[in-house]
Amino acid sequence: MADKAPRGVTVIDLDTGEEKPISHHVPVGPHHPILKEPLRIKLAIRGEEVVDCKVEMGYCHRGIEKIMEGMPWQKAAFLAERVCGICSHAHNMCFIGAVESVSEGEPARRGLFLRYIVQELDRIQSHLIANAAYFYSIEHETMFVWNMNTRERVLDCIEKITGNRILTGWNVVGGVRLDVDEDTLNEVIEVLEEKVVPDVETYRKIASNDPFIKMRSRGVGVITEDMIRRYRVVGPQARASGVAQDIRTIEPVYPEVGFRPITRDHGDNLDRILVRYDEVLQSVELIERMVEELPRGDHRVEMKVEGGHVVNRTEAPRGELVYDMEISRGGVVKKATIRTPSVPNIRVLEAIAPGAPSVADAVAAYASLDPCVACNERFIVIDRDKDEIVFSGKAREVLRACRSKTS
Repeated sequence: MADKAPRGVTVIDLDTGEEKPISHHVPVGPHHPILKEPLRIKLAIRGEEVVDCKVEMGYCHRGIEKIMEGMPWQKAAFLAERVCGICSHAHNMCFIGAVESVSEGEPARRGLFLRYIVQELDRIQSHLIANAAYFYSIEHETMFVWNMNTRERVLDCIEKITGNRILTGWNVVGGVRLDVDEDTLNEVIEVLEEKVVPDVETYRKIASNDPFIKMRSRGVGVITEDMIRRYRVVGPQARASGVAQDIRTIEPVYPEVGFRPITRDHGDNLDRILVRYDEVLQSVELIERMVEELPRGDHRVEMKVEGGHVVNRTEAPRGELVYDMEISRGGVVKKATIRTPSVPNIRVLEAIAPGAPSVADAVAAYASLDPCVACNERFIVIDRDKDEIVFSGKAREVLRACRSKTS
């Protein structure tokens, strides 16, 4: 329910310098039907138009970085995978890649190819659920259900390769946990070509031409190149605005199979949806090439962890994922800092929501960013007087509970 703002409250338009009166404040969240995870979006409106937006996070604390300290890599890898349920493989892969960077030797070539095949399957299912969530936010339930149904076929493919659908535990230092035979990979290719590709081509055509979708999406939530620089927007959200940034250009395997970033130009809700469909079709092509060029040999080799400081990056489905870690000799995590793509991507809502024709359009703009709140929510308690990190009160209780569930 909207509450009337005090009389005389105004907001200044940063582009024109014009003062605009605010008629109401509308809180969305932290618990709201459209939000799959808790955060608070504070909107100021004048009539129907949104004139100001503030994003307030901090409702989903888990303390994963602190819990990871002191864990051997074999245990910490499973914890990293649980930072995010949708892009769990990317976190596991980025963590393992960081440990391999401070290890003696190189991971198995066959293992790397199998690792990135699963990563692209994970990208497909993540993009499909992201677009499904967007269509749900604009009340297009048919497209929501269709996208989710197609995603199920992709999760089946992940299960066929790794044994699990979401939390796969697939990557290990030196390669991947299991080898995959040729017949299994051919079955996966068959599902992708006969089911996923035709479905996604249909969805992309509908999204491009359906009058209702275009009315709710074209020209809404536009992210400019200046906003991308200011908020450090990454992933499909940046590529939909014409910025061809993608960590896959410098990751292993991808240059060998001819990867090139896909971009669109409008930077609005619709182009963010369409660029994800473009990338789904591209991911299928990349998987096909990786299967064709899959090296023979071992899927895993022994690597001795030497330890040290490492910063590792990978292109998660939502964008650049960074693990900054201190690892001791033998592979025990001394310190970990995780920067997820949703950290900058959610913040840009404060720039694109103002000017939205209605509150519903601001909510749709939020959904188009493919937000993951739980990815962001890691916390520390700092004693400013002593300039040191401490834990006290409820933080200690959360830490104990998390340790008991992950040990």
